[in-house]
Amino acid sequence: MASKLGTVISSATEIARGLGITLREMMQPALTEDYPDVPPSFQERYRGKHVLRRDENGLEKCVGCFLCAAACPVECIYIEAAENTELVRISGGERYAKVYNIDYSRCIFCGYCVEACPTDAITHGHGFELASYDVSTLIQRKEMMLEAAKPGAKAPVIAPVAAGGHH
Repeated sequence: MASKLGTVISSATEIARGLGITLREMMQPALTEDYPDVPPSFQERYRGKHVLRRDENGLEKCVGCFLCAAACPVECIYIEAAENTELVRISGGERYAKVYNIDYSRCIFCGYCVEACPTDAITHGHGFELASYDVSTLIQRKEMMLEAAKPGAKAPVIAPVAAGGHH
């Protein structure tokens, strides 16, 4: 009988302690984000939508080396590389990424692609609004991820084609 009474008293004190914590938390002000009216603030290391960077001259940093795609554990990065020429210079290296796609329906935001990149061409940005009802919109293309050229940076050199000529 004494052990049953001790169990009841012990249980009652635990319930009272739990209710005390609940009441204390209820009296504290609520921390509410005003999203979407106010943009959310993220920590610097937040892993959001990827950004393809440019160098100080406005050229793309990606040299089409495929190391990010090789490091990706879910194989969500697709790249097609092309050669830079004297007439068309897109990146500072010999090659550039003609096609650079990331399938966000598969991406797990692990950061391996960022770590593998030897030119720091790909980084995680703070973009987070990626949800969609249509899976086909979750494939982000190079044009959607490429950062804008800084003011005063030279644009990639693309020589005009002579009349009737082809590259």
